[in-house]
Amino acid sequence: MTTEIHRDAWGIPHLRAPGARALAHAQGLVTARDRAWQLEVERHRLQGTSAAFLGSDALPWDRFARRARLADTARRCWTALRENDPRTADWVRAYVDGVNDALPHTDAPEFIATGLAPGRWEPWTPLGVWLSTHILFAGFPAKLWREEAVRHLGPEAVGLFAADGPGTSGSNGWLLAGDRTTTGQPLIAGDPHRYIEDPGVYQQIRLACDEFDVVGLAVPGVPGLAHFGHAGSVAWAITNAMADYQDLYHERLRRTGAGVEALGPDGRWHRAARHTELIQVAGEAPVEVEVIETDRGPVVSGGPEGLDDGTPLALSLRTPPRVTADLGFGALLPLLRARTVADVDRALDHWAEPVNVVQAADTDGGLLHRVAGKVPVRARANRVHPVPAWEPGHEWTGWHEMPRAGLTDGLAVMANQRGPAAPLGTEFAPPHRADRIRALLGERHVWSAGDMAAVHTDTHLASCAPLLDHLAALDGLGPRAARIRERLLAWDRRMDAGSTDAALYAAVRSALVRRLATHPAFAPLTTPPAHPEVFQPWLALTPRIGFALEHLLKAEDLYGIDRRAEIRAAVEEVAATAPPGPWGGTHRLAPWRALAGHPADQTASDPAYEPPALSGDHDCVLCTSAVPGVTDRAARGPAARYVWDLADRAASRWIVPFGAAGDPRSPHHHDQLPLWLAGELAPVVTDWDLLTKETDV
Repeated sequence: MTTEIHRDAWGIPHLRAPGARALAHAQGLVTARDRAWQLEVERHRLQGTSAAFLGSDALPWDRFARRARLADTARRCWTALRENDPRTADWVRAYVDGVNDALPHTDAPEFIATGLAPGRWEPWTPLGVWLSTHILFAGFPAKLWREEAVRHLGPEAVGLFAADGPGTSGSNGWLLAGDRTTTGQPLIAGDPHRYIEDPGVYQQIRLACDEFDVVGLAVPGVPGLAHFGHAGSVAWAITNAMADYQDLYHERLRRTGAGVEALGPDGRWHRAARHTELIQVAGEAPVEVEVIETDRGPVVSGGPEGLDDGTPLALSLRTPPRVTADLGFGALLPLLRARTVADVDRALDHWAEPVNVVQAADTDGGLLHRVAGKVPVRARANRVHPVPAWEPGHEWTGWHEMPRAGLTDGLAVMANQRGPAAPLGTEFAPPHRADRIRALLGERHVWSAGDMAAVHTDTHLASCAPLLDHLAALDGLGPRAARIRERLLAWDRRMDAGSTDAALYAAVRSALVRRLATHPAFAPLTTPPAHPEVFQPWLALTPRIGFALEHLLKAEDLYGIDRRAEIRAAVEEVAATAPPGPWGGTHRLAPWRALAGHPADQTASDPAYEPPALSGDHDCVLCTSAVPGVTDRAARGPAARYVWDLADRAASRWIVPFGAAGDPRSPHHHDQLPLWLAGELAPVVTDWDLLTKETDV
């Protein structure tokens, strides 16, 4: 049997090969053909070399990637994988060979626009892509925010501001047992919430060989189907567990004639590894970066001289892959080979990073709801804020056993709330998305795969209640402000794109957030410490207040702030402006593009282009995250939607925001966007006779 590449009507690749290794080669090959520019951007990002063709805007990330030693960690993990799991290593190498066979023959227009030529992938590059994609997934920079908040506001600030924000990746997911479905077999559905990238972070693909036949969502640049897959007899899906598994350490560093030393918990100075690297920047002079690593980990902020503002501070980052040389790639092949929930469960015992809540079901009635990954055992303080490296008691002393959970009334829901992973984290999403999914699925007992889109697209916003409750208690408003009050109290609390009441609520919310952010009580937090720019989304005060607004309005006391007075002023401020149009007029999709604003960016070169309008909001099941007080635009939202039907894989559904192809000249570059915007799903095709054969490899 030769290796074959087939396509469905959406250009989604379906690969068929005689064995797993040949299939990995084909996956690398077709990914390079479909996503050449994206692959090269990711390769350069993990190496910290993207500023060489993207310019100075990419410099903060490149500096972080070098200082955090992402490429070196990937190489370490590859060496360990090759030694401990040669079969998986050979499979990864086959994928890389496929990428290298195809990349030189690609002609993505972005290469011409930037003058970049496709480079060569190393066997460890997929591991680096995985690490680079997920290094900020757990949001360790939030510890810097908590440290500042506690310093200026007291320890109660940790709980007040404990909410998932714009820097956090989340998801919805739900599992219905067979007695809750029309077919008698389980359903798994959900949508991962991440920064929306163009091309997308997920690639729809089918991988079939003599060992397995799996459809799912791959991460371009990484072999297999790590997060979402349906193998026919078993299916699985994940959400972010919101676990805390990365630590920041304050370091005391000093320069010596031989280099740099760090003070350890034993009271002695220890030699730190140190070298310098040069970052090339398009159109500008190269930038030198000092790379330092202590016994805790790489120094990612500051150095022996402190921060750029003179603060005597250095911070090192400790992560499980840097400690164990394991990224969990040993789980990828067993997942593809899984036939039952027990197989998935065993595969996940090899999972490392990121830490996920996993749901799985099989056709024999097996159900799984568990946490997977590596979370170190250490002092609770480590999970809250940076801890002093020179004090004993902050070492890692082992690994937590991963929690498990069951189903209630034939249903399990995961939406980043305090669920099975609660003992492992600090900041979780409010329960609104999870509660709403449960409520919707509780409206009747039996559901079908086709019913799931209605859950995916629900726009009810429960988190608006505290603001509306305060608003209901206001009196003495001016005539226009009073009419706003009346409209909002009668509003159905749905963030629909066509709703002017939703836009009115968002306007009042943003006005209130801005007022609180400028209140003297929060003045010490308006200027964050001079940590690297890549950490600033976690340190900005206005977004922090915006995403924690519900907590701040429900607190018994808020640092002496007269919240009713601030709400009154916010409503009067909105009343003095022109009435807003529909929510979708300002709530629009703002995806990340590596060449945003460049002439090669079709949206920048087309003056008539207008980003599409969106329904939903951060705490809706349809989680399209505006940043209250900053922008109504949404850079984060459902990076895919899926429904896995265990009764009939062909009855499953999926969609991504854009399309299968990364090349803007392809008809499959953005052809799924209309369905995604409408909340519709495309069919999962499983009949080879319904596919178009593209080529033999």
